Amino acid sequence: MPYKQPPALPPINLPAPSASLVAFAIAGLFALIAIFTSFYTVPTDSEGVTLRFGKYNGTTEPGLHFKLPLGIDSVELVQTRRQLKLEFGFYTPGYTNPEQVGREDLDEQKAMVTGDLNAALVEWVVQYRIEDPRQFLFDVSNPGQTLRDISEAAMREVIGDRTVDEVITIGRQEIEVNALTKMQALAQHYQLGIRVDQVQLKNVNPPQQVVSSFNEVNKAQQDRENMINIASGEYNKVIPKARGEADQQIRSAEGYQFKRVNEAEGDVSAFRAMLEQYTKSPEITRTRIYFETMAEVVPQMGSKIIVDESLKQMLPLLQLKPEDGRR
Repeated sequence: MPYKQPPALPPINLPAPSASLVAFAIAGLFALIAIFTSFYTVPTDSEGVTLRFGKYNGTTEPGLHFKLPLGIDSVELVQTRRQLKLEFGFYTPGYTNPEQVGREDLDEQKAMVTGDLNAALVEWVVQYRIEDPRQFLFDVSNPGQTLRDISEAAMREVIGDRTVDEVITIGRQEIEVNALTKMQALAQHYQLGIRVDQVQLKNVNPPQQVVSSFNEVNKAQQDRENMINIASGEYNKVIPKARGEADQQIRSAEGYQFKRVNEAEGDVSAFRAMLEQYTKSPEITRTRIYFETMAEVVPQMGSKIIVDESLKQMLPLLQLKPEDGRR
C-alpha cells in the first residue's frame, strides 16, 4: 500500500507581547538586582570599607549591613582582626595571605652580610595586623609589598651592624627587638595602616660552603667557655676557703694578742701592788714572797729534799716511807 503524506497543519499565530509587559519584566529584573545588591555581610575577622562612586564613605563592623544598590556603593573587606605574617627566606605550604611569600628568589632573600664582612643565611617572620583599613587601602599603593620591602631593609641594616657570632649565637633576641623597632617606625612613617607586632628569627646559619669550618670554630669557642667555667668553679671553691682560713688565723692571732696583753697588764698590776706592799715593809714582804714561792716549788720536787748545811739533826723530820709506797 503506497505511503500517503499527512495533511499539513495550519500555522498558529501567537499574539505579539505588549510593550507594557516587556517594561514590567524589565522593571522586575531591575528590582531583583537592586534587592540582591543592597546588602552585604562582613566576616568576624574583618571590617568593611564602603566606597560611594569609588570614594571612601565609611567603615563598618562585622555583621549584616545595607548599602546603595546597583554599583553606587561598593565594599572592600579588610582582615583587621586577624594576625597576618610575612615569611622571608622560606615559606609555609598552604598559606592564604598573598603577601606572605615574596616574589623574589628565597636564597637571594635570606643571604646577608654581617658587620665583620661574613656571610649568613637569615630566615625570619614578621607578624602584623591591619590597624587602619582606610590608610591600608588608599594611602599607599600595594602596602603588603611595601611592608615586605621595609622589613627586609630593616633586617639587613640590623644584621649589618653585628658580627656573625652575634647573629648566629648570642645576639638573636637583640636583633629581633631592634628590627621590630625599626619596622614599626617605618610603617608609621609611610602611613601603611599596619601595626607590626613581632619579629622572630628562624634559622640563622652560615653558608653551606663554610658550615664545617664554622662548626669547628664554634666547638673551639664552646671548649674555651667550658674551660673558663671549670677554672672559675675551682677559683670559687679554693679562694673562699683560703680567705676563710686566713680570717680564722687573723681572729686567732687577735685573740691571742688580746689574751697576752691582758695577762701582761694583770702581771704588771700585781707587781705594782706587791711593790707597794714591799715599800711599806720590805722584810715582811720578802719573807712572805719566799714562803709562797717555796710552797709552790717544793711539792713539785718529789722525793728530793734540799736542806741548809747548818742543820745538825734531820732524821726525825724525814718521812722515809711515803704513804703511797713510792720512793
